[in-house]
Amino acid sequence: MAYNPFRNPGMKALSLLFATLLWLTVSRDSQVERSLQVPLEFQNMPASLEIVGETPSTATVRLRGASSQLGSLALGSVVAVVDLQAARPGSRLFHLVTSQVRAPYGVDVVEVSPATISLLFESAGKKTVKVVPMLIGRPRPGYVAGAITVDPADVDVVGPVSRLNDLTEATTEPVSVENATGMIGDRVTVGVTDSELRLSQPVTARVTVQVVPAPVERTLEAVPVQFENLKPGLRANARPPNVGVVLRGEPEGLAALRAGDVLVVVDMAGLGRGTHRREVKAGGSPRFDVVGIVPSSVEVRVR
Repeated sequence: MAYNPFRNPGMKALSLLFATLLWLTVSRDSQVERSLQVPLEFQNMPASLEIVGETPSTATVRLRGASSQLGSLALGSVVAVVDLQAARPGSRLFHLVTSQVRAPYGVDVVEVSPATISLLFESAGKKTVKVVPMLIGRPRPGYVAGAITVDPADVDVVGPVSRLNDLTEATTEPVSVENATGMIGDRVTVGVTDSELRLSQPVTARVTVQVVPAPVERTLEAVPVQFENLKPGLRANARPPNVGVVLRGEPEGLAALRAGDVLVVVDMAGLGRGTHRREVKAGGSPRFDVVGIVPSSVEVRVR
């Protein structure tokens, strides 16, 4: 069949109309320039180094492209890349050039500002420190926080060596003992307060707090004074012969104590016959602490 240029005139006219409209749309989408704040992305950071101090996080780039395309740029579609492969300890300068900016196809990067950035590098290190739990609140009146355990008891922290030198401990999220009367257990996140340091890996710790009855004080009256290191063949008498001993401990344990349960002694080492003023000492016990002795010294007569 011979070609007929006048065949289907309606379809040809419609196609011509669509082409004209497309051309008009594209021709009206003029080329424009636009400045944009974009994130800085650091690549190829040496494992042996750390960036310290203030680190720039953005750069300003001037872009050229179609108005519609620049107006619809998605967040993060333009990124300025800094290659740190050549970094070494100390203050270093890195150039920012247009070829280091990633942008969508059809968008040209005209300029980057600043043209140079300064970064401070320091040797990286690792340090093991103890974990110190943070307690908040107060136990119920008459109770106190006793033994505290943390598992794990220590963690590894990494970062710039100068910062690690000053680090003594890691801490936990707060553990509440508010109005507690018994054991408290909680699993919390561990971290460090220095923003330039971090744990070598995320850690959560189990913190256990033994909340126990608050210690009370009790005075044992008429506790007999005894002697130690007295020379053979000598006898000693104390004035007064008995003293009062002030003890602190748990209520139940103190209530069961008697005068004979506490040892009060005077050290007679090197003393001969005569009258001497000597300090009185009391032996401790896991059940109680000795707060004071009244009187704290006695007169000793040696015969």
